[in-house]
Amino acid sequence: MLKWLAVVLLALLGLLQYRLWLGEGGVRELTHIRARADTLDDENATLRERNQRLAAEVIDLKNGLDAIEERARSDIGMIRKDEQFFWVPDVKVPDGEPAPSRPGTDTEARP
Repeated sequence: MLKWLAVVLLALLGLLQYRLWLGEGGVRELTHIRARADTLDDENATLRERNQRLAAEVIDLKNGLDAIEERARSDIGMIRKDEQFFWVPDVKVPDGEPAPSRPGTDTEARP
């Protein structure tokens, strides 16, 4: 009888060890979850930095006309009435510099 009790307890211990290391909610699953959490933390850090840049740009756009003017110039190619625009075709732009946009407005001055 004592022999059978020892066998049953060893079997129960083995089953519990299996569940601890390999079963649902065990150590293996915990390591996978921690690795996934670390990956998501890295992605969130990148997105947080992007959100901070966008928030700063929103504040700049709300508070000053310089940022609005810069966006109008770079995005849609606007110019002021007192400026002259010269478009030179086939100009090579060095890497890293934005290509000049060609305004489609009627206010552009022609050479």
